[in-house]
Amino acid sequence: MRAQPRRDWDLWTIGVLSLILILVIYALPDSALRIVIGLPFILFFPGYSALSVLFPESKDLEIIERVALSFGLSIAISPLVGFGLNYTPFGIRLAPILFSLAALNVALSVGGLYRRDKAEAPYLPFDPAFIWKKYSMQFKAEKGLDKVLTIVLVISILSSVIALVYVVAVPRQGESFTEFYILGPGGNATGYPRNLTVGQDASVIIGIANHEHRTVDYTVELWLVNMSFVDNVTQVHAMYFFDSFNVTLKHTDVDLEGEWQSQWELPYEFNVTKDGNYKLWFLLYKNGAPALPFASSPMLDYTGSSAEDRIIGAVENKVQSLNLNLRVTA
Repeated sequence: MRAQPRRDWDLWTIGVLSLILILVIYALPDSALRIVIGLPFILFFPGYSALSVLFPESKDLEIIERVALSFGLSIAISPLVGFGLNYTPFGIRLAPILFSLAALNVALSVGGLYRRDKAEAPYLPFDPAFIWKKYSMQFKAEKGLDKVLTIVLVISILSSVIALVYVVAVPRQGESFTEFYILGPGGNATGYPRNLTVGQDASVIIGIANHEHRTVDYTVELWLVNMSFVDNVTQVHAMYFFDSFNVTLKHTDVDLEGEWQSQWELPYEFNVTKDGNYKLWFLLYKNGAPALPFASSPMLDYTGSSAEDRIIGAVENKVQSLNLNLRVTA
């Protein structure tokens, strides 16, 4: 009787598809193949190929156990790869994770082929028609409780796959937030004006980036404030309206892979006409700022008015804000 030919197409397929996924991601980044191959690449291939190394014999695991454990083991292996990369110079980014998992899948597949070659009765890929007939007969022969457990296991696996496909195909909206920053005149987080004389020109760069998933009308208010903290209470001694401006920005996505890019920046020049120790507050409002108690004009004193609530709100992080410490001498 002629021996049955070896059928190792499963491990070869894992290795080949892992390499194909690399080409798909870089050559066809918007292709549906990225999802079709990517899901099993993360959630099935690592566990299945690892089980081929650990349990090469056909008697070690039943097919249903092998499939179920492949998902479970993959869910354990894939995060561990990311965890390990987190402590390397590469970090947790697309390219390192992609190449690391691809190398792992290929290596485990090669190891699985070697282990099968040395096994007496190796597990080989199934013939779907034969397996369906075999397990249909076994299922019919099972008792009530065993049937229920088998059905629950199959439903659990299918539900997990469907849920994962849905999550990937219909990703939830990311976190909504606004970048608000000030830079020194050189475009870096250094060289901020600190010590000025009355009337001396100074400059900073004000930046905003909209990640709110909608178009936003921003209002930026600048206030020159002399304040102190007594018993954890904010006391405003002098509060001068400095300036304000508006800008409307459309949503821009956060690029986690590429270099950081600014969306909107304004080189802002200013000078202070009163000596003293101040904080120059930059307050950011979305879709309009609260009304002021009376009309504003540069260096108008709002001390003791309801406008002080703006600064208190900024101190308590109720208003998105930034500030510069200024020492202005005569």
